[in-house]
Amino acid sequence: MRARLRIVVWGLAVLAGLSLAVPAAAQSLDSDSDPDALAFGAGWWDVVQNKDTAALLNLEYRSNKKLWWFKPQAGMFGTSKGGFYLYAGIRLDVYFGDRFVFTPSFSPGVYHEGNGRDLGFELEFRSSAEIAYRFDDYSRLSLGIAHLSNASLGDRNPGVETLTLTYSVPLSKLVGD
Repeated sequence: MRARLRIVVWGLAVLAGLSLAVPAAAQSLDSDSDPDALAFGAGWWDVVQNKDTAALLNLEYRSNKKLWWFKPQAGMFGTSKGGFYLYAGIRLDVYFGDRFVFTPSFSPGVYHEGNGRDLGFELEFRSSAEIAYRFDDYSRLSLGIAHLSNASLGDRNPGVETLTLTYSVPLSKLVGD
């Protein structure tokens, strides 16, 4: 369990370190003009405790609107064991040059366990962090880790961690201008 967590932490540290090694591109990307995007992710459920692992598919809408420094997001994911989570919340994009973006986020949501892990309550809170590389067209490729917890609202609060590789595409590229 600790070995997997160490691998995840080292992986995120290596991605962050790459931002120092990769030279900035000639084109400058404006951080205030990131467009609305759809993010498609795939990953692993219960990556740290490893008690009830499953595959995970994620779909997320990422708005470019700002509420102070925060941007709204809404999404859902499902696991290969029939678990499902629907959420909405906020994220914060922290830019390291034009290409690398660190994004912590927080989203409350509704969880259904399916044939997977019982998390102790229907209301779960998702805290996550991801490191992304931003391309010229504002699409992003990112690696993220998230923790789901019911904040002890239920009788049980086992929590779970997910690891996800995500590709975020500007909405305008999918539906036109």
